[in-house]
Amino acid sequence: MKCIHVITPVKDSIELTLQTAEAIMASDIKTPFTYTIYNDFSTEENTARLEEASGKLGFTLVNLADLTDHPSPNYLLVLQMAQKAAIAAEAALLIVESDVVVRKDTLQALFDGAQERKDCGIAAAVTVDEKGEINYPYLFAKGRENQVFPEKKHCSFCCSLLTTAFLRSFDFHQLDPEKNWHDVTISHQSLKNGFKNYLFTTLPVWHRPHSSRPWKQLKYKNPLKYYWLKFTKGLDKI
Repeated sequence: MKCIHVITPVKDSIELTLQTAEAIMASDIKTPFTYTIYNDFSTEENTARLEEASGKLGFTLVNLADLTDHPSPNYLLVLQMAQKAAIAAEAALLIVESDVVVRKDTLQALFDGAQERKDCGIAAAVTVDEKGEINYPYLFAKGRENQVFPEKKHCSFCCSLLTTAFLRSFDFHQLDPEKNWHDVTISHQSLKNGFKNYLFTTLPVWHRPHSSRPWKQLKYKNPLKYYWLKFTKGLDKI
């Protein structure tokens, strides 16, 4: 892998997104990297704020409204575009969601960790709350702090690096277009293709679960309403 392509898909949630972008652009990193935010039909006001931040911070902004009329979420399109660009550049693809704040060493350390493990398909940073405690979606990793280990459960794409070798082995055009999110499928496909997915509890990142999609908080506050919305309106297909 010659470089890192960092991406963040987002729809609105602008304050958190700007925190995500500022942290990424302030990274201590020696490997060449690019950072692209894919704006998935945010409001005109928030699109304008992203355009202003792009000029100020130096990231690339792709407004999906210029490329498709498919309604949000367009996560699959983002993954397909990013995969093509990463393979062409021999780059690792690092997905950082808009409710995550990385540390200064996160990008470089994930890249180095993946490079050191020739069988690595996905290298994921563990998520923590504001107190530094492991939180959703990696609650199962509590008690395994300060370790790096192969994980047979799926990796969330809160902050996960996909290696070039894995990207070459599986075409994202094979993913199910009826689903909204593809973390589980891609993680399992990595294992099927003979790779290992490593969870780095040595590299915590701050995660505000579902802050970019507030309605998903219902999963914990009012699960009956969450699952009613999920199944009657077809939301959050995994």
